[in-house]
Amino acid sequence: MTGRPGERKDQILQVLAEMLEEPRAGKITTAALAAKLDVSEAALYRHFASKAQMFDNLIEFIEKTLLTFINKMIAEEKSGIRQIEGILALLLGFAKKNPGMTRVLIGDALINENERLQNRVNQLHDRLEATLKQALRFAVSEREIVEDLDVSAHANMLLCYVVGRWHQFAKSGFKRDPMEYWEAQFREIASSNSFGQVVS
Repeated sequence: MTGRPGERKDQILQVLAEMLEEPRAGKITTAALAAKLDVSEAALYRHFASKAQMFDNLIEFIEKTLLTFINKMIAEEKSGIRQIEGILALLLGFAKKNPGMTRVLIGDALINENERLQNRVNQLHDRLEATLKQALRFAVSEREIVEDLDVSAHANMLLCYVVGRWHQFAKSGFKRDPMEYWEAQFREIASSNSFGQVVS
């Protein structure tokens, strides 16, 4: 590994994410990660106190990336419906570009790891659901969708849709594109059957 300490940490995380992209990757050990980087395990521990800390940093990167893009999109988009569409497309697109991180998002990569890591991913899911709820409330306030919509139930349904696509992508060995059928499916999501009758 070459470069400054910060760059070396990024390099370790990048290789960890790449290892997670292997469709049948089992539990990743520090020994396997060190071998991939062609360094000793001791060299890894000079940058991270534990493997859990590596995953912590990976989750932090995922969280920061998703929320930064979502917040920017919400600030620029004046339609609640378009905000919802943008959030869902961003979450699916992120998975498509980052297969290994998708395994972190669904908890698949965290099996047998520190339980705290799964709790942190769960908290991220909660934040994403809250963001969808906020966009739905905005759409209601702008009279884009009906006033009596159960925003909590719909926000949960939308997140379940995303997580289901993430699971299908990961469990197919990254063969099933998470954006497959996206346009047709969003039309269905935004139809009267899903959002209630759209206010004209």
